[in-house]
Amino acid sequence: MGRWAWHLSVVFLSLTLIGHHVISANRCAASKATSCSVCLQTGFGCAYCRDEVFGFDRCDLLENLKSHSCALIVSVKSSMKMLKKIAIDKNLKHSQVAPQEMTMTLLPGEERVVEMEVFEPSRGPLDLYILMDFSNSMSDDLDNLKKMGDSLATLVGTLSDDYTIGFGKFVDKVTEPQTDMRPSKLKEPWTNSDPPFSFQHVITLTSNLNTFKEILQKERISGNLDAPEGGFDAILQAAVCQSQIGWRQHSTHLLVFSTESAFHYEADGINVLAGILPRNDEACHLDNKGLYTHATQQDYPSVPTLVRLLVQNNIIPIFAITNHSLSYYEKLVPYFPIAELGVLTDDSSNILNIIKIAFDNIRSKISIQAENKPRAIGAQMLSAAGVASDYGNFSIQPGEIGKFKLLLNAKTSVNDKPVCNLNTNERTGTIRVKPTTFSSALEIQTSVLCETCECENFPEENAARCSGNGKLVCGTCHCYDKWLGPFCNCSSQVSSDTSGCVEKTGEEPCNGRGDCLCGMCLCYNPNQYEGQFCQFDRSQCHRSGGFLCNDRGQCYMGKCACDSGWTGDACECPLSNATCLDNKGGLCNGHGMCKCGRCECEYSGLELGTTCEPNFQAQLGMCEGRRSCVQCQAWKTGEMKGEKCKDCPFTIKMVDELKDRDKVIETCEYRDEEDDCTYYYTVNYPPNPTDKEHEVEVLKKKECPPGGFLWLIPLIMFLMLLLGLLLLCCWKYCACCKACLARLFACCPCCAMGRMVGFKEDHYMLRQSLLSSDHLDTPLVRTGPPKSTDVVRWKVKDNIHRGPNHPQNQIQPNPKEIIDFPLSLRLHRPFSDELSRPEGRNTEILKQEVEENLNNAFRQIPGVHRVQKTRFRTQRNAGKRQNNTIVDTVLSAPRSSYRDIVNLTDKQVQAGNFSDMKVVPGYYTVATDREATGAVELQEGVESVDVRVPLFIKDEDDDKKQLLVEAIDVPVGIAGIGKRYVNITVIKEHAKSVLTFLQPSYTFARQDGVANIPISRDIIEDGRTQVTYCTRDLTAKDKKDYISVDGDLMYQPGETQKMVPVKLLELGEGDALLDKQSKQFVMDLSNPRQGAKLGKYPRTTINIADKPDPSVIMFKNTTQNFSISDALYNIPVIRTQGLENPSTVNWRTISSRFNLSGPVKFAPGDMEKNIVIDPRMQQIPSKPETFQLELYDPSPNSLVRDRKTTLVNITDSKDVLTKTGSLSFKAPSPTGRIFAPTNINATATGPKKILLNWNPQSGAKGYKVKYWIYGDPEAEAQVVDVKSPHAELTNLYPYCDYEMRVCSYNAQGDGDYSDIVPCQTLEDVPSEPGRLAFNVIGPTVTQLSWAEPAEPNGVITDYEVVYTPINEDSKPIGPDKKVKIDNPKKRMLLIENLQQSQTYRYKVRASNKVGWGPYRDATINLATQPHRPMSIPIIPDIPIVDAEAGDDYDSFLMYSNEVLRSPTSSTRPSVSEFSEDQNINGKWDQGFLFPGGSGSLSRNISTSSTSYSVSPRPGGANQSVETNMTYITNKGGSVPRKHDIHTDDVIMRKRSENRTYYDNDGVRDSIVMSDLTGGFSDILNTRLQRGVPETPSRLVFSALGPTALKVSWQEPHCEKPILKYSVLYQLLSGGEMKRLDITNPAQNSVVVQDLMPNQSYLFKVKAESQEGWGPEREGVITIESAVDPKSPLSPVPGSSFTLSTPSAPGPLVFTALSPETLQLSWDKPRKPNGEILGYVVTCEQLHGGGDQRSFQLSGNSATSLTVSDLSENVPYKFKVQAQTTQGFGPEREGIITIESQDGSMGQYSSQSVMKREMFNLPSQNSSQTTHTMFTEPFITPEGMMMSSRQVTQHTEMSGSITRQVEMVQRGVTSTVTKKQYYEA
Repeated sequence: MGRWAWHLSVVFLSLTLIGHHVISANRCAASKATSCSVCLQTGFGCAYCRDEVFGFDRCDLLENLKSHSCALIVSVKSSMKMLKKIAIDKNLKHSQVAPQEMTMTLLPGEERVVEMEVFEPSRGPLDLYILMDFSNSMSDDLDNLKKMGDSLATLVGTLSDDYTIGFGKFVDKVTEPQTDMRPSKLKEPWTNSDPPFSFQHVITLTSNLNTFKEILQKERISGNLDAPEGGFDAILQAAVCQSQIGWRQHSTHLLVFSTESAFHYEADGINVLAGILPRNDEACHLDNKGLYTHATQQDYPSVPTLVRLLVQNNIIPIFAITNHSLSYYEKLVPYFPIAELGVLTDDSSNILNIIKIAFDNIRSKISIQAENKPRAIGAQMLSAAGVASDYGNFSIQPGEIGKFKLLLNAKTSVNDKPVCNLNTNERTGTIRVKPTTFSSALEIQTSVLCETCECENFPEENAARCSGNGKLVCGTCHCYDKWLGPFCNCSSQVSSDTSGCVEKTGEEPCNGRGDCLCGMCLCYNPNQYEGQFCQFDRSQCHRSGGFLCNDRGQCYMGKCACDSGWTGDACECPLSNATCLDNKGGLCNGHGMCKCGRCECEYSGLELGTTCEPNFQAQLGMCEGRRSCVQCQAWKTGEMKGEKCKDCPFTIKMVDELKDRDKVIETCEYRDEEDDCTYYYTVNYPPNPTDKEHEVEVLKKKECPPGGFLWLIPLIMFLMLLLGLLLLCCWKYCACCKACLARLFACCPCCAMGRMVGFKEDHYMLRQSLLSSDHLDTPLVRTGPPKSTDVVRWKVKDNIHRGPNHPQNQIQPNPKEIIDFPLSLRLHRPFSDELSRPEGRNTEILKQEVEENLNNAFRQIPGVHRVQKTRFRTQRNAGKRQNNTIVDTVLSAPRSSYRDIVNLTDKQVQAGNFSDMKVVPGYYTVATDREATGAVELQEGVESVDVRVPLFIKDEDDDKKQLLVEAIDVPVGIAGIGKRYVNITVIKEHAKSVLTFLQPSYTFARQDGVANIPISRDIIEDGRTQVTYCTRDLTAKDKKDYISVDGDLMYQPGETQKMVPVKLLELGEGDALLDKQSKQFVMDLSNPRQGAKLGKYPRTTINIADKPDPSVIMFKNTTQNFSISDALYNIPVIRTQGLENPSTVNWRTISSRFNLSGPVKFAPGDMEKNIVIDPRMQQIPSKPETFQLELYDPSPNSLVRDRKTTLVNITDSKDVLTKTGSLSFKAPSPTGRIFAPTNINATATGPKKILLNWNPQSGAKGYKVKYWIYGDPEAEAQVVDVKSPHAELTNLYPYCDYEMRVCSYNAQGDGDYSDIVPCQTLEDVPSEPGRLAFNVIGPTVTQLSWAEPAEPNGVITDYEVVYTPINEDSKPIGPDKKVKIDNPKKRMLLIENLQQSQTYRYKVRASNKVGWGPYRDATINLATQPHRPMSIPIIPDIPIVDAEAGDDYDSFLMYSNEVLRSPTSSTRPSVSEFSEDQNINGKWDQGFLFPGGSGSLSRNISTSSTSYSVSPRPGGANQSVETNMTYITNKGGSVPRKHDIHTDDVIMRKRSENRTYYDNDGVRDSIVMSDLTGGFSDILNTRLQRGVPETPSRLVFSALGPTALKVSWQEPHCEKPILKYSVLYQLLSGGEMKRLDITNPAQNSVVVQDLMPNQSYLFKVKAESQEGWGPEREGVITIESAVDPKSPLSPVPGSSFTLSTPSAPGPLVFTALSPETLQLSWDKPRKPNGEILGYVVTCEQLHGGGDQRSFQLSGNSATSLTVSDLSENVPYKFKVQAQTTQGFGPEREGIITIESQDGSMGQYSSQSVMKREMFNLPSQNSSQTTHTMFTEPFITPEGMMMSSRQVTQHTEMSGSITRQVEMVQRGVTSTVTKKQYYEA
């Protein structure tokens, strides 16, 4: 059967399932299941009818099929069976759960509740295992533990009657550098100590405390070198070696981990064996002595592994840690479901107290979790009352039975994939439900049922019911080829009968929405139209909140088929009562009914909350509001006594005893002022629900004091009276200041009798991410007799949510700006399929005809352009015109032509023609970028048509914008307008809430003490919302100017604002005198959760004003003169001091004719503002007069002085001419130059646009706008010449500060320039990050790093890393895994547990507040890359993620600095000689993480050199170029040196040969390179001579500043005395080898000065004895510094340094000099962050192949380069980077093609050999160029993967340099024949 016929048969089959009956919408019928099996798998409750004769939906709810008398029903039932249920016995002293085992099957979408009981004995069995650090620094801790034997026994006895206790010890792996490997140290590392070991189990869990104490007394301390210990190895072995440790099955397992050091973990970087040793196998490896045997055979476990194994074995860790390492374990503990942390004293004397407190905490809280859930099944723990708890935490009373509920639900889909399409193991599994401290668990064997119908296996071929033309399957016919219809009795080749396709009340077959085939309707768009006659529109079901079916169901047959758990016409009602639960867990507080998810309260007249609880605000005033009436009714006292008491709305009830507090709403207590006695009363709900007043009961007896202070009563009454008078005066003053203008309009239009037209809906809520088009078809309906035609005119306006003071609404668009006007007309011709093909011949003919006629009609409008982008379509819901052709085209014209275009279009449409082109009257649309107007026609008999409303979707739209559609009038017809308006809300991103600061900056006085910063929340969908806030220093410093704060804000439902208080500190006397700098700090919002997103101001700046000077505000002039012909009256107001703070003052007119007022707002820095009065807008008749303006009511930090008023004179222009002889504008200056324009307003309208407006000047012929980047010299500014008083600056940098000046000019020349006007462009999405670099640590571990985007275009807030396994065809073979890094400074990620030998694609993108930028991607297989060498740790403080973690650990993300090493403040380091703080500030060079980076190579290396000259450039010095070439013929990197390197000097030696060890010692081989001629160590013999020192065993680096470094080493083993040491060092990139000799053999450290910051250095240390020099120990180190060493602000020694590189250079400018040569130039970086040393330019073909070339230019002024030897018609990609002392910044990219004159494209192919050339062009007369060829891929010292290279020579030709600026969009290839090319 053909594909089309198969589709038709499916449609017919679905139509036969519909039948002729009233539709009952439900999820089963809405699924449109075409087979029995698909129906059963739709969800819970669905069944299938396989009767041969059945006139209803075959797939329906079971009860519906039974009500329709179906005889053969196929259905599936789920099951639940209890396998083991032993009741809990409280006499058993161990933890228990009931039931224990059960099986359960669930249908998709089904939920089941299981009740379970949990019992924890009050004194149950306890296993306590103590795991102690035995490094030398813990010696006194061990001594104390030995003394605590009896106290330990007493403590454990108080915790449990049935206990055991055990002991284990750990140190670290016995290998370098963790352990000193000298034989003497291996035997006894410290005096009276045991040999080093990794972990040893000493005492098996026992109840015999005497044995425990005896064995413990024999233990001795051991030792190691580095501070982090191998405790993770010990914890893992203690967890998995169940029988050796002695853990009992039903006891509580506690593991006490005691140490003072940090910990090693998998691939942590300090461990040199990471990447060399295999991963931990998670198995037990203890010998008969309890020693861990695999310490040196496998790596440490990772944190996720440790968490998982402890949970599996029901072990609760208690970390007893000293203060030295507490911070690391504070960050580790939260990753465990249940764990405790205690602070040890230095001698561990309080360890017993820690155990006691931790045990009590563990018993007080319990977490019940469902483990091992299949993906298709969800689980949630509930309390017995059905209330859920966060993270499953519940409170269980020991010794009592706790009752809980487990809610299991089968999902219908997982990641948009139907649940029945998942693998079996994802639908089936055994769930273990247990408290985390229990060994007992409830095991539930669960599976999701995906049954199939047996009847599908036995089809009846050639069935009689199918007319012999098909097979009968489960009651329905499946037709053979060429046969259609429910009984296969209609041929697909002959089908003309349409009688069965016409509805009884209809006229057209299929209602004009489909084709009639074989008497059945085939709808045009099945996704929109459905039904037997295509009569239902799936977009026209009921809506709730603007959303179709409330987004909780789907539209089916005109009704909403709701999802499970929802009901109602629009699925607006949840079936659950969860939203009606009050704070006590009850339903509607017992005072209401839960209906449609909302409480309907009995006491409707009272102020109650959503759950019928007292409203909080109302409850606050419940006592106070009834106090007076209670006093007057009960005691005849108070302010209501006398006749006023009759006005009380309630009557009290006097009682002898009040009800309890928990039985009433409020209990009130007040003192009677007249007798000083206290009285009590309660307020409660009324006894009768119909009453609208609360019940008030008053206690009869007062409580009176023994003595009285009655003399105070008159004084208090007098003070109250005085306060009342003051308040009354204030109120009267405010009332007098308000002006009330009321105008009454009487409007009595005639009502349109008969029929009405109006929109069907009044509100649409749309999500932009779900929109499939840029318009919305909005139905317009007509009621009443449709006897004639009605034409309705409509209009729509964008962004109506913006108020008049919104910045965008204050920008007046340029009326002369050329914009696009989309235009739609309906032609008087039918539509054909050919018109939908733009390349069709008839389409071209019609397009030409349409455009000619439209151009002829519109050419009468000035400035109009020819129409373009012409397309043809139809519109379905258009009544009888739906088959007519609609033409969409675009007309370009000045913005001011909009009204003219609309009027002309309306006139031509009503006439029925445009020139010679016939159009259908009654339909058109004319739109701009912000509004549209049109008309639609309802012909006779038509009741509904669609209005095609444009949505004006733009990138700069607000997160939530509103459009208003209005039906204007009915120019043709007699219908009246009913529902006139439609509101359309477009949500840019589906966020439930938008969180933002109210303004970008605040100012607080230091004397205030507290800065309260409000954070606003805009609610879209109500619920809980959370956001993180934190402060950061700018010029204000934490703990000096303020106290920094950070934390999370939780918004409850309905909350819209919260305050964050920040404490401000007083300055010291010395600081106040010396430090005059303004103090600022910022507060950032980040990590919005629970459906929230950040809004307009995610950051605010707080200014601390020590003693803020008040702003002095006044009018600029005492008199203002204007003419009645002036369009605006601009009255300037100036501010003379206090400019750093915002200020506000109000103004008002003093006039008998009109009363105007308003505020004048000064932002920080503003000096002048204008009061603008528009006589036309204010409806002020223009006539000569005089009135005053007054300034009043300034803000608290402002004063109004001197010119508080100004006199405004409005004169006739003729009077001005006759009296003064001149017009009322400013006189020119004495020099004849015109004055500078005034009232200049600059507004950023986009990321690359700024709009400038200013007041027009009489006599000016034009204006010049000068603009430049803030910080650049004004001499480099660009100038724009305009003729009108406004200008739009385009092609600017996003998020960049610009400065502007404006001048006017006339015949005498240019006038004065205005003051500088600053403006910052808006943010834009960032560009892709810099190239990715990989540090391959092991076969399953890699460190990924990347550079900041070349164009951040704002403040980078987050990075996202996505990595995916792919196959050889680059197709994904596994799911994407995403990691979000919310700290933009951490541009690295350590990824663990990758699949071995698997290729991955890595993608990284950046985000700012605008959104996410594009991805930068790379593909790599770790198995094909070299691993890092030994002794090179990863950079601290980078994120770590586990690639293989399950769903429970998908979000696991921690930082390496949290667990890397002990803190620098540790006073008791665990190392023998050096503390680990010595490398805190040193960063190992990333480039050294690859073989070849250190010079340790087994490669064939040779060098050669050549030189040539380059002709001088104009204006530059002569340059000679010397070329050095290095060839490497194997894999690896290149380390350039100035000495020669010979292959004979590179040898391989074994470590055993260095150390006189032997092969069976298990010592690995190492590679050592030496070079005699280059000044390196001597060539080593195959075996060291006796008495020659060995290699120094370890190098430690400590940064002392940006240019100073301390190098330390350990004494090497030598049989003869050491005489001296030698330290050699040089730049890793090459340079002079420097040498320091240390003649004192006892000195094993040296300080190296005058180093270069941010440069990698190679260090070598060797020792000398009488027998000669020993071998060298090498190391590479980089000191990172953000401070220029020349700056006086040099960091304090020991402080951390960060890298700060320049920003990307400016736009690239290309100028073609010849077909093979072009000149490239660029602007300096916008943010150089230091002195520019030079630039690096790379060039390569865009599509691969050809050569890659690099040019290095020295000096700040070198911003252009001529490149030759290019090919015509080949696109090239150029990249430019700037360099400072801090390193290279991000790249600026540009793409260019030099096109040949004939336009032909050159043939070029991909080449395997590429060329790299580097040219140094300094200002001196000579430079060097290095040409390097690599025949195989390698990794540079900067961590970049490079392709193959080939050596070539190149001579740069001189040429003239020209520069002409033309800007094009970045990232778009430019192919032009002109000689100038530019890239933005």
